[in-house]
Amino acid sequence: SWAVNNLGKKVAKRDLAPGFMVQHMVKDLRIALEEANAMGLKLPGLELAERMYALLLEHGYGKDGTQALVIALERLSEEQVAS
Repeated sequence: SWAVNNLGKKVAKRDLAPGFMVQHMVKDLRIALEEANAMGLKLPGLELAERMYALLLEHGYGKDGTQALVIALERLSEEQVAS
């Protein structure tokens, strides 16, 4: 996939330079959640993604690329992805 081929390399190098910033992803995910709630939809995957990206935003990664998601995964699992 495009994400694996492009962002996977950045994750491996710990390159968090943005293509699409975490702060914009959080904004978009929150809009999607608001719309889902307005329609009475429960979307647990969307809720989880919003929580994980929001965690990054809270820890100062808002201007980094969405591949910074690996940081949230590492924090939650207490493991570091090998580089």
